[in-house]
Amino acid sequence: MEQLSINSVFMKDNFLTIPKASQWASEFLKRDISESNIAYLIQYGKVKKHNGGNAVYVDLNDLRKYYESYRKERELNWKKRLGDDLNWALSFDNLREKDTTKHIHRLHPYKGKFIPQLVQYFIDDHKDNFKKDVYFKAGDVILDPFVGSGTTLVQAHEMGIHSIGVDVSHFNCMITETKLLDYDMVALEKEIQRIRKAILDHETNNHVVIFENELLANMADFNNKYFPSPEFKYKVEQGQINETKYAEEKEKRFLKIYNDLVKKHDIELNHFSAKNFLDKWYIKNIHKEIDFAFEQIKKLKDVKNKKILAVILSRTIRSCRATTHSDLATLKEPQVSTYYCWKHKKICKPLFSIKEWFDRYAVDTLNRLNIFVKLKTNSHYAIIPADSRTIDIFKEVGWRNKKFYEILKKQKIKGIFTSPPYVGQIDYHEQHAYAYDLFGFKRKDELEIGPLYKGQGAEARASYVDGISKVLLNCKKFLADDFDVFLVANDKYNLYPTIAERAGMSIINKFKRPVLNRTERDKSPYSEIIFHLKSL
Repeated sequence: MEQLSINSVFMKDNFLTIPKASQWASEFLKRDISESNIAYLIQYGKVKKHNGGNAVYVDLNDLRKYYESYRKERELNWKKRLGDDLNWALSFDNLREKDTTKHIHRLHPYKGKFIPQLVQYFIDDHKDNFKKDVYFKAGDVILDPFVGSGTTLVQAHEMGIHSIGVDVSHFNCMITETKLLDYDMVALEKEIQRIRKAILDHETNNHVVIFENELLANMADFNNKYFPSPEFKYKVEQGQINETKYAEEKEKRFLKIYNDLVKKHDIELNHFSAKNFLDKWYIKNIHKEIDFAFEQIKKLKDVKNKKILAVILSRTIRSCRATTHSDLATLKEPQVSTYYCWKHKKICKPLFSIKEWFDRYAVDTLNRLNIFVKLKTNSHYAIIPADSRTIDIFKEVGWRNKKFYEILKKQKIKGIFTSPPYVGQIDYHEQHAYAYDLFGFKRKDELEIGPLYKGQGAEARASYVDGISKVLLNCKKFLADDFDVFLVANDKYNLYPTIAERAGMSIINKFKRPVLNRTERDKSPYSEIIFHLKSL
């Protein structure tokens, strides 16, 4: 009788199952809201979970309140902070994360990259009624002189546009290349399965296994008691709990349990004073497994397979660094103890083995490559590790790809779509220091334009203007007469009018877009500008 009573409550119109909530939200927002989207809102405490018999329900009023706030207040608040000239259409807020990280775009993390939809918006032929301008079409050639992780080149290749990418970072070029290479997928899958098995079978320190199992059991009990999900997240979201005070007290309580277990099982952590990145940022057992995995990869004979497996390993070890989940994109101090995780709203721990993550990323990489195989075109591409200020683009393409070179001689490069480095925000080599350390690539930090270590002072800004201007001047030699240049930048110092002038170009349009999906804990409103430049 009690079960019937519970179900009868949820038969009312104001309570919806997850499938019904998905349908309602899709109609309310006039776009697709999947069941997984609703489950996400419940999981992260955005709406309250109600149990009713064999189903989970949400309160329609709770759901409506969330989406009304999301739909109306978000845009209004951002425009209030950043200005009414904010182009909300370029926020792509209708897209899910799996859309903005589609297929091979998520083969490897890269701080500072833009989403593929932004590239597609400006270089696609836009047959939509609302946009008539056509900047690039299939058969054209597009250049990205700061190729990064290759977003522009991937999107161009998907649309039948030839592309050239240049970057001073050897590792950036490797990430981009592995996304675009043609693989024997059957042979690659066999190699990946063999390496996965070798890593899974690799003997792990028994002390570590026993320790971690005991640690996980203690963490589960503690989190279920003090951070029950999704109830705790919902209370935090609604302001019913002082998260900082509550988390600090519980973090200290569990830390004693952790330290006792480390001592009990005699666990080696790391060398805090080490200058070597792998020694400093990885727990001892992780470091040993990384070395073993790399030795297996080095034995491969197929160069393409060796490169993609190295990228899988790099992605793995990035996730296994001894840091908090919130600080994964921007390392602060090695985290070798348990901690309150601001991202997951519970006590989390550092990792003690790479096996699970390598296995997960190996499977994910195969899936993503198989999806992209169906989207690839016959367009040519060239990826060049070099300084865009001085490179002879035609010469470099000439000895890499004769057919592509012939196309270049006939029609030259139609234009540029790139995101130059932001002044004083990222050290582009340092963000992948683990890969340079492991693979032995030569670093060229001195060639970076606007790196973090130079700051954002007057001297750094002047150096930045000089560097970006020289890149545009050099690249201009290889562009067609009626070129289009698109630069994605956060120009808070108003440097780009000077840069354009020095490069003999004119800014003919600016598009100010909100950047909604950021990995940092700081989620405050933030925008960037897409500058459209043409020849003076």
